[in-house]
Amino acid sequence: MSKRIKKVFEKKNKKLVTFTTAGDPDLDTSFEIINTIINNGADIIEIGMPFSDPMADGPTIQESSVRSIKNGTKITDVFEIVKRVRSFNNEIPVILMGYYNSIYNLGINNFTKKCTETGVDGLIIVDLQPEEDSELLIKLKKENIDLIRLITPTTDNNRLKTILSNSSGFLYYVTITGTTGQKSANLEELEKSINKIRSASNLPIVAGFGIKSKKDVEDISTYTDGVVVGSSIVNIIKNNIQNKDKMMNEINLFTQDLKKGVK
Repeated sequence: MSKRIKKVFEKKNKKLVTFTTAGDPDLDTSFEIINTIINNGADIIEIGMPFSDPMADGPTIQESSVRSIKNGTKITDVFEIVKRVRSFNNEIPVILMGYYNSIYNLGINNFTKKCTETGVDGLIIVDLQPEEDSELLIKLKKENIDLIRLITPTTDNNRLKTILSNSSGFLYYVTITGTTGQKSANLEELEKSINKIRSASNLPIVAGFGIKSKKDVEDISTYTDGVVVGSSIVNIIKNNIQNKDKMMNEINLFTQDLKKGVK
């Protein structure tokens, strides 16, 4: 397990994890947004690697990828943002989230080397199945970079065993079936699912998808070790593209409020 991730979960408080897409709305603003979120007490930062066909994501995150790619963001720019984060904060875990194509195009060796050089702690690769990840996994283990798995409400016991066999860092529980940013979690079902996962693994569990407010954060973190908020932050970016000051102010207030939900 990555030292930074391990250290974060050794503290008993619930964790706030935030997601934004690298280069949305542009590289400098993207970094400023992440900086603001870190200053507001986020425990883990997830940075999306923009991809042209993000099929597991809802319209909000898809559009953020489109905006970023239109601005010319490349995978090397994603690592540049991580590097900038590390220049002022060497403690917070940074997770890259995206699709295997981004890794494959750069080459597994080059990609993992860049992760190590810039200070990436973990990866969430949405479309990489456990049966197909051995080549990447070998490299990541060598560098103490965690491969964080997604578990969904439809994951059965056999599938859960397969997913858990090489999971590290923490587990990402998808609270709803469908794409990111849609619907809200059923808390009764969530509790049952989390209990099932806890009986099979000692890894921390963080829940994401459909978490939009401080109340959602409070409700869901009752059962989990933390929550991920992404689409709601990305929506603030989308709704204020023409007014950066308003965008930054809203993100500032919103993430401060979210943090109160995990205290």
